[in-house]
Amino acid sequence: MTYVVERGDTLWAIAERYLDAGWLYPEIITATHARRTAVPRYAEIEDPNLIYAGEWLLIVGYATATPTATPTPTCTPTATPTRTPTRTPTPTATATPSPTPTPTSAPPVILPTEEPIFMQRRERMVIETIERRGVTDKEVLRAMRAVPRHLFVPEEERDYAYGDFPLPIGYGQTISQPYIVALMTELLELKEGDKVLEIGTGSGYQAAILAKIPNVEVYTIEIIPKLAESARQRLESLGYTNAHCMQRDGYYGWPEHAPFDAVIVTAAPDHVPQPLVDQLAEGGRMVIPIGPPGGYQTLWKFVKEPDGELRAFNMGGVAFVPLTGEGMKESEEHGWPPP
Repeated sequence: MTYVVERGDTLWAIAERYLDAGWLYPEIITATHARRTAVPRYAEIEDPNLIYAGEWLLIVGYATATPTATPTPTCTPTATPTRTPTRTPTPTATATPSPTPTPTSAPPVILPTEEPIFMQRRERMVIETIERRGVTDKEVLRAMRAVPRHLFVPEEERDYAYGDFPLPIGYGQTISQPYIVALMTELLELKEGDKVLEIGTGSGYQAAILAKIPNVEVYTIEIIPKLAESARQRLESLGYTNAHCMQRDGYYGWPEHAPFDAVIVTAAPDHVPQPLVDQLAEGGRMVIPIGPPGGYQTLWKFVKEPDGELRAFNMGGVAFVPLTGEGMKESEEHGWPPP
């Protein structure tokens, strides 16, 4: 719901009026550029004093029952409490946003023991950093709304789980930013009955997103033993029974379950591992970052042709942790190299 600031308004007074109207946990986001452009671009307010008459606000929350009326602005100033800024960054919009963001699918999924604040942040993440940047696949958006990212990061990072940036998960590894997870999943073009191989399980978040696509079987490999075991337990406890975890060197894939309709690699080699090409089915899609360790890489999408050759699509620059293991060290004959 949008709200237009009137003279004398404060964030605290606006929030209180929404609480009085039956809203639970209202969060207020400002349209920081509404005064200069016809279309608002929403960002989280970090300074509660920086709101202006005529500015658009987006109110994020939900009500126990239908509110009796939209809160009416008043012009009586009240004391403004201090608020600790969060680390949520302002998203970069690549598509023209609408003044009032609206979800494109079913209402957000709330887990039985999930705090509503995480549901609100997840919904805002999907609207602002995924839909607005051009991801349109309905099943991918549904999965991004359903999977609780805060349960796939260390407890001390949970307050930042729905920001559009990577987070550390231990052992020198990270969980990818939500937009990249959604983009790579969409590029796989998954359909019912597909079998997908993931290289680099990490905490299991990408595998969970894949497993939420209807009737898709997920095989995921992690080289670090403790990460592999914790991801397996996490996926199992959250009910992702169609996600199968293995601790091994991902360079060599999982030949026992090949061929795969799709392969996704979430760590960056400097070439395409040939075993992964061999295990990709005809017409299969592979999404993989390729480039030198310690720098930026290029995200590639490959489609395997009937003659075994790869048709390549450059999807832009990314930054991933390097793919490690004996397979990388021992490989003498590289697969398809970037130009």
